[in-house]
Order: sequence, then structure tokens, then C-alpha cells
Amino acid sequence: MYLSLWPGKPYPLGAFWDGKGTNFALFSEHATQVELCLFDNQGRETRLSLTEVSNFVWHGYVPSIGPGQRYGFRVHGPFKPLAGHRFNPNKLLIDPYAKAIEGDIQFGEAIFGYAWDHPDQDLSFSELDDADLVPKAVVIDDSFDWEDDTLLQTPRHETIIYETHVRGFTKLHPEIPHHLRGTYAGLAHPAAISHFQALGITAVELMPVHHFLAFPGHLIDRGLRNYWGYDSICYLAPYSGYSASGTHGGQVTEFKQMVKALHKAGIEVILDVVYNHTGEGNQFGPTLSLRGIDNASYYRLVESEPRYYMDFTGCGNSLNVRHPQVLKLIMDSLRYWVLDMHVDGFRFDLASALARELYAVDRLAAFFDIIHQDPVLADVKLIAEPWDVGEGGYQVGEFPLLWSEWNGKYRDTVRDFWRGEDSLLADFAYRFTGSSDLYQSNGRNPSASINFVTAHDGFTLLDLVSYNEKHNEDNAEDNKDGESHNRSWNCGEEGETDDPEILALRRRQQRNFLVTLMLSQGVPMLLSGDEMGRSQQGNNNAYCQDNEISWLNWNLQAENEALLDFSRQLIEFRRKHPIFRQRKWFQGRAIFGSTVKDITWFNPDGSEMTDRQWENDYTKAVSIFLNGEEITTPGERGERIIDDSFLIFFNAHYEAIEFSIPEGLQPWEWAVMIDTQSDRFLNGTLRYTEDKPILVEPRSVMLLQRLG
Repeated sequence: MYLSLWPGKPYPLGAFWDGKGTNFALFSEHATQVELCLFDNQGRETRLSLTEVSNFVWHGYVPSIGPGQRYGFRVHGPFKPLAGHRFNPNKLLIDPYAKAIEGDIQFGEAIFGYAWDHPDQDLSFSELDDADLVPKAVVIDDSFDWEDDTLLQTPRHETIIYETHVRGFTKLHPEIPHHLRGTYAGLAHPAAISHFQALGITAVELMPVHHFLAFPGHLIDRGLRNYWGYDSICYLAPYSGYSASGTHGGQVTEFKQMVKALHKAGIEVILDVVYNHTGEGNQFGPTLSLRGIDNASYYRLVESEPRYYMDFTGCGNSLNVRHPQVLKLIMDSLRYWVLDMHVDGFRFDLASALARELYAVDRLAAFFDIIHQDPVLADVKLIAEPWDVGEGGYQVGEFPLLWSEWNGKYRDTVRDFWRGEDSLLADFAYRFTGSSDLYQSNGRNPSASINFVTAHDGFTLLDLVSYNEKHNEDNAEDNKDGESHNRSWNCGEEGETDDPEILALRRRQQRNFLVTLMLSQGVPMLLSGDEMGRSQQGNNNAYCQDNEISWLNWNLQAENEALLDFSRQLIEFRRKHPIFRQRKWFQGRAIFGSTVKDITWFNPDGSEMTDRQWENDYTKAVSIFLNGEEITTPGERGERIIDDSFLIFFNAHYEAIEFSIPEGLQPWEWAVMIDTQSDRFLNGTLRYTEDKPILVEPRSVMLLQRLG
């Protein structure tokens, strides 16, 4: 097949169809030759050598080539692993700027740049061609009728995040057609959207959808696969395995349709993105894309021994965010998902790795400087997982302006409080009020704190109250994987039980966690399925379980339906009352002349907490008054916001405790809205008017609303 090749342009990178032909552009600083490889429907390959090079970008324009064309690259250059170079033109390489990829990478010896059986291991050179194992990138037509769709820009303090998995959420849903289950289209189905709307969440945070390595060899050997998707291979292409529309570019349109449908329902889409490493792993990993395109430019190599990779992620490699082209790749990817795919925000996996200019984490790193100055990203949600596995990687509270963070200290403090561990009152108070100790000093607001008790990585909420130990045997790693210190409590018996007292306690503990989460200042994040008691049978690292362990079970039992109804009413209650989702910090004083502070902390006997107690005391019982007449920040149009006032009794003790209405609050009548001793949302069916102590049952929360 004869094809003309014109010089083309170095921008944009990737494959760009202009209606008449397609321009191809690839960055490689150290390559000596780049071949564009075009494949027909029978898999026959045509190679065109790109002879034009501008600023290390190899480019060419092919007339008549358009949407649906399958392609890849072969890159020539030195194979000198000891110097950090691993070029091997026998390996078909995926375009890092591809917007669609036709299928999964198949595991086999040929995808590795070295010979498996060679005594020099990764220093050897593989002669095997892997074109039949590596999926091809696909030229796409970017056009799509968004109609009037725009980013929703839900205010951060009004946001409630629901972390979920595209495949796992819909795979077993009985109201979604079989052919749509596990797909973007399935997540856009009315049955899925109705659950989100009924629950009251404002944003779905999708676990990785960038095209990833689904079948790494170490999992295939165990009969498993990469379910979570934290091994990205291409940062602009939605994973084709989640598409019901085929793999030849249809996944892009399907993803856009999903976003459009969710937006129409008032639900934002946040992507969990993995820019810290790729699925190519360390020196023994496969050569799939960046390693073969320009290993020394794209990856952080050990300076004294560039054969090896700096690994701040625990996944074998770290992207070289000190290199301008790597920063450009990340920024181009982020802008593409916002501008072309209408995504509302991002959660950055192991974000501390992106802040390592040299070895230490630097909050003034170039990555953050560029983000801060970018007008496209200025008003989307940016959420950091503020740690990595390297030294000094735990950086909760240290990210700059514009960023929110997964607040790991919130998770740990709340877990300890409800499992009965000795907890400093000050720690609990900081977490409940938005963690001002972490975020206030650098100019951020309570919405900088993404509050969570559970997430995909760890126990589900039900398992948190059902297991003391992890049970990851199904992962076939001798139960050595996953976190061993979970701050969990099984309530008296490990795992499944038919003891009615233990079951009742577990249900109450789940309600305790949910109430604490939804009444705390900051942005609550709910793990998918926690609202209805999902279990992973004690597996706290289900990254490789693409099965019923991870998928949501929609066959709700009676007690699960009660928890779901409680969760819905709790989220609606938070939505109705701005005192639980304030934009600014509590001040601990009266502002508008009500003579009562905006927030006050009391002992169970009604006496106000002393300075000594804040500094020294461990506590398992405390009451909090929130004054709805002293909300300091105005509404959207500058109006003063006035809400109801509330008194919250927290009792994490194993015995019932009597709480007294504080003296200054006694003249009022109080209605019980929540008592986690009950599986129902009470909504004021109980009232207190007399000046006498109120008995709060063991390990429970009671929320009273002031009347009149």
C-alpha cells in the first residue's frame, strides 16, 4: 500500500485528523529514527519513517488517513540500559497522546525489551516482534454534540463525593441491561443515575479510567487481573474495556455521553488519575510506550546507576516530572479531560511523588506552579492523595492553594474514636471542624479537607466493624499484601456471625461513622456500597478481584435497606442545613450578638471544656453546640445565612452516659433528629423540654435540634 507522507507539524502531539488527513507527532529527545506504523483491518503493517524533527518532536502528515485508522510507533536509538536508554524497534509502542486504544495489552515474552532467558536479564536485547500483543492506537473524530453542557462547578463546601468503580458499580445491577453492565453507558443508565440522585451525592469520583495494563504477568499467573486500574499506559485514552460501543474510538463518544448524562442529573465527574508512575514497571517490566520512546526523558532514573528507576510509588518507576515534556504530557492530559471530555475535577494518586523536584517533596515544585497558573484548571476540583511511599512522602496538610486533600488524619482519628481507643479531644475537635490545624495557616478553607472513613484501598465500612485482621487470601500473596494496621474493631467476633447483639452493634457503628462523616466540616467522601452495607469478606486490598468480592451487590437484605434509607436521609439533612457545610472556619465566639458562641464544646455534665482538657484529656464522650444564628459567611448573593441550632452528644464509651443540657441552652425545647441507637432517622419524633439529664446509649450519637 502506497501512502504519501508530508512534513506535517510538531503540534499537536499525537494523531490529529483535520478532515482531510492526519498529522502524527511524537516527542523523543534521544531517538535516532521514528517509524509510524499503520495497520489495516487484517493486521498488515505499513511503516513510514518520520524524517521531520522539530525540537525533538518527530512528525509527519498522511493525506487520506482518518478516523478508525489503527497505528503505533517503532522508535530506534541506542539500547544502552547502563546509560538509561532502552530503545528497541522490535517493540510496537503505544502513542502516549493516543485518544483511543483498541483493546488490552496481551501478556507474553515479546512485550519485553530484553530476552527472558538471557543471563544478563534486562541488559539483553530482545529480537521478538510484539505487534500481535500490543493494542493499536486509533485515530478519532473529536466532534461531539455537547448541546449546552458545561462543567457544573458545584461549590466545594456543598460537594459530597461518591468514590466508585465504572465496572464494579453496574456489573450486577439488575435494572441495567446485561450488555451495558460494567461500562460507561451502564453508569449513565437511568437506574444508576437514580441511585446517585436518591442518595444525594453531588459528584462521582471514578477509579482510574485512563487506559491501563489490565493483565500483568504476576496476576495472570494467579488467575487474576488488574481490577483497580492503577497502572496507566496512556493518559488521554479512556479504557476501552469499560466500553459497550466497541474499541475503535467508540469508547470516547460513550465516555462523553456518560458525562453529559451525569451532568444533566446534577452530578459532577471526578477522575482518579495516576500521573506518578506507569504500568511499565521497573527494569524488568515490559516495553509498551514511554520506556521505548525515550526512557531517560520520561522516567526518574537513579543518577549514579541509570539502569535502575527511582521508585517513590511502590510500583517500580516514577515519572520524571522535572522534565518539561513530562510536565507537558500531564498538563495536556488534564486540559484534554476538562476541555474535550468535560470532566469536573481530578484526584491525584500518590500526589507527593509529583512534588519531588529532587528527592524531597517540595510544595513549590514546578508541577504545582504550572497548575496554579493554568486558566483551564483554575476552577476544577483538584484533590491530592497527599502521600507516596518514599521518605518524607506523608504530606497531609502541606499542599498549596487550590488543592484539597484526602485527609488521612481524619480517617485515623475517627476510626480510633469509635473503636474506643484513647483519643485526644483536640484531635477529634480539629477533624470534626474541618482540620484547621492542617489547612488554615496557608489560606485554605475547610473544603481543603476531603473527609473519609473508608476508601477503595482498605476495608469497606461493614468490614471495618466486622474484622480485626485483613483476610486477603484470595489475592494469592499469603495474606502479606494490604495494610496490617487498619484501626478496625470486629465488635466481638471476627467476620460473619449470627450473634444478634454483635450484629446490632455493627449496624450502630456503621451509623456512627456515617453521622460523624456527614456532620463534619469539610467535604465528605463516601465509598461506593457503604451506604448499603457492602462487604469484601475482610479483603482490604481487592485490587485484583474483578468479581463479586469487589462488585456491588444489589440484592439488599432488610437491614441493608434500612441503612440505605438512613444514609439518604442523613445526606439530605446535611444538604438542608448550612451549619454543617460552612465555607469558613468556626471562630469560637459570638459574632452577631446572640451572646452564644458559634461553636461550644461541653462535658457530659454540661460544663464547658477547659483549656487543660483540650491539651491533655483523652475523651470518649463529648457534646457540641452549633449555633445556627452565628454563621459567619454570607450566601451567594451576600445575604446573611441563618440556620437551626444543634446539640450533638457523642458517646464512644461502652456504657451509657447521661448528658445534661448546658445551662445557657436549657430554656429551649429540643427535638431528637438522630439517635444512632435506632436504625431510623427520627426527625424530631422525640422531644426534650425538661431540665434533666438525657441518657445516651453506649457507642452512639444523638443529635438534638433547637425548637422555637
